[in-house]
Amino acid sequence: MANTPQQTPFDFYDDDPVDIKAEVRRYVRYWPWFVVGLLITLSIAIFYLRYTPNVYQTQAKVKILDESEGLELPTTGFIFNRSNINLENEIEIMTSYLILEKVVKDLGLNTAFYEEGNIKTSQLAQLPIGYEQLIAADSVTTSETYKVSVEETGFEVEAIDTEEITNFANHNTYLSRHNLPFQLRLEASQKEVLIGKTFIISLQPIKKATLGLKRAIEVQTIGEQSDLLQLSIKGESRERSETILNKLIDIFNQDGIEDRQLVSKRTLEFIDERFVFLAEELDSIEVNKQEFKQENNLIYLEVDAQSGIEQRSQSDAEAFKIENQLALAKALQEALEKQDQTDLLPANIGLQDNGINALIQDYNTIVTNLNKITVNGGRNNPTVIALTDQLANVRRNITSSVNTYISQLELSKSQIRSRNQRFVGQVAQLPEKEKLLRAIERQQKIKESLYLLLLQKREEAAINLAITEPSIKVVEYALSGEEPIAPKSNIILMGGLLLGLLLPFGVLYLRFMLDTKVHQKEDITKVNSETPVIAEIPDMKKEGTKLFTNPNDRSMLAEAFRILAANVNYSLPLDEEALGKVIFCTSTIKGEGKTFTSLNLSLALSSMNKKVLLIGADLRNPQIHTIVKVDKDQVGLSNYLHDPTIDWKTCKTSLFKAHPNHQILFSGSIPPNPPSLLTNGRFEQLLDDAKTAFDYIIVDTAPSILVTDTTLIAPLADATLYMVRADVTEKSLLQFSKNLAETKKLNNMLYVLNGVGASKAYGYSYNYGYNYGYGHAK
Repeated sequence: MANTPQQTPFDFYDDDPVDIKAEVRRYVRYWPWFVVGLLITLSIAIFYLRYTPNVYQTQAKVKILDESEGLELPTTGFIFNRSNINLENEIEIMTSYLILEKVVKDLGLNTAFYEEGNIKTSQLAQLPIGYEQLIAADSVTTSETYKVSVEETGFEVEAIDTEEITNFANHNTYLSRHNLPFQLRLEASQKEVLIGKTFIISLQPIKKATLGLKRAIEVQTIGEQSDLLQLSIKGESRERSETILNKLIDIFNQDGIEDRQLVSKRTLEFIDERFVFLAEELDSIEVNKQEFKQENNLIYLEVDAQSGIEQRSQSDAEAFKIENQLALAKALQEALEKQDQTDLLPANIGLQDNGINALIQDYNTIVTNLNKITVNGGRNNPTVIALTDQLANVRRNITSSVNTYISQLELSKSQIRSRNQRFVGQVAQLPEKEKLLRAIERQQKIKESLYLLLLQKREEAAINLAITEPSIKVVEYALSGEEPIAPKSNIILMGGLLLGLLLPFGVLYLRFMLDTKVHQKEDITKVNSETPVIAEIPDMKKEGTKLFTNPNDRSMLAEAFRILAANVNYSLPLDEEALGKVIFCTSTIKGEGKTFTSLNLSLALSSMNKKVLLIGADLRNPQIHTIVKVDKDQVGLSNYLHDPTIDWKTCKTSLFKAHPNHQILFSGSIPPNPPSLLTNGRFEQLLDDAKTAFDYIIVDTAPSILVTDTTLIAPLADATLYMVRADVTEKSLLQFSKNLAETKKLNNMLYVLNGVGASKAYGYSYNYGYNYGYGHAK
């Protein structure tokens, strides 16, 4: 029968490149790692949630009101552009340093209070102890922190920066002299509750507190087509956050109202200044008229001059209007010369030139916008520069228009005077004194009408000042959420859970990925699925080196080698001559257990009442004598191969009394030329002779990758057991054994996996298989 390997029940492998169950078992075997990881990460998450202060979000909503809202009829432009409000500008103004500084000063936000716990320190809206700050908010130039401990007998105040401690008896700092910037007092009703607690008082400069508030405040629009702004702030104290937002809304609203009142205030100031001069002029005219009448006895006008007087009256009326307009124009011209460029001009003072009135209105609008933007952007802002240039152009236009208007009035006045001269000729019969009286009365009427006009404008400006509309509408005052936004317990616990699973998984994954060792049978079959793995020998490191010395042994080791012996016997080719079978044991490198396996396999076969000869053919590094603890200078195979006078039968020995059919031929002395000795023909003769005397000849050969000894004698074997050791053999070395099998350099090669169970990463535990139904031999 041909010497070809038989198909064995061990010649199988999984076509699936990824065995999901095996991968899961790799990780499940390390379940304590995952349990410990979960306990650690969840404990950290719970600890973090327990001692991290809760942060709440507070929000408010306001609507920015348009100044023209409700005053104009809807137009096409109004429909497609509902609002003239630039929300981005309003947001910048609301969060500007100027506005926020007022909030900080009004609420005293540069002073913060905290309650110190064993681990967690919580912020307070206000101190539960009576607190009075002695230093003004603007006077705080450096950050100062004080720790106040409420003890049985009084306060203990420690300056954190200087570590200076001051004690105050009776829980009252008013009774002692000190250099602290505040006073403290504890009421008797609060002592039982607050004794033992520690509070922190932190003072910081206005600028630092304002910048901190500027970073904390968020203002954003609600939708693209909305005039609503949403204000939000995050903080530990909901009461403090709500107070801040409400105060910010009030100050922003008041700032907008004041901006709208500037024009009215400037008009009132201008009219009040003119009232002083008009009152003096009226008093002077009335006194002159009274004196003139008394001196000249003038009481009634002449009836015969009625016609001329009517004509002159019409002319006087025209002159009156021109004088009135001329006085107003000169007053406006005087105001333009005296006031600064950024001051508002009086509006609606009675000038009948619509162009000038429109220019004044444009000028005041530009001044208002320029002042707002200068506060936020500075004088070098491109918008400020552009508005300043535009303001200068408008001012020049106003000055030019006023000068032109005055010239026109002067010309009209000159024409009326010429016409009045004609009337004078018509009434020449009237006394000269009557003419003078009319001139005085005319001046009196001009001043009276101007006074009444300014009085009317003053009332209008006062009314506008009193009924100025608010700049915003509060849609929703500050409200804080009931649930904290941070820390998010669900996310943190879930993160702790995932981290507890991912950390061990990542460590194991990295370990597996960097692992290049063989651990299980599947590692072999993935590389060489054509060569069967006929046995897996358990790792015996924990119990020390064991030998199958008792034929009736039922230990894990004994059962493993019985299985190996049975599978080897099944894998051997059939032979009608009934000669002994030669079984080689080799490996890729040393240390993979070929000698240990050869010795125990020979003992296992011997326990089956088979005659077995174990030959030590590793002439370079023999190890059998080390395991059985005999002298290494025993005469053996090398001596027989070298000396033709030596009979190998005289070199073999029996060491195990319980195995009478077991004999060993040691390697002998280490020769300098093992390949020459193994190929001189005497080794083949030895095997032929041994086949007739023994049922099995087990040959412990040299590692195949290091020397050629094994491949030289490989054709003499009926089967070759190729040892692979778990956790020792590199996976890359399996390719070498695969090449040996494919090229038939090793006859009938069979894999044996040694040291299984040494790696717990793959979840194998062979105790249940080998010990099932048996007890350990004593």
